[in-house]
Amino acid sequence: MKTGISTHLRDAKSELLKVIFPTKPQVKQAFFSVFLVVTFISLFLALVDFIMSSLLSVILG
Repeated sequence: MKTGISTHLRDAKSELLKVIFPTKPQVKQAFFSVFLVVTFISLFLALVDFIMSSLLSVILG
């Protein structure tokens, strides 16, 4: 059982050494890209919601 755990830990360490972590500028760029996309989509959905609710109130009103 101990050889299984030690083998697993050794393999996990060797795989972790292969990981390439993003740099600070890459993280900032990804953050701003995601922020812009989420902001754009939320504004678009808010506009669609406003238009649909206005149309519905005109139809029912």
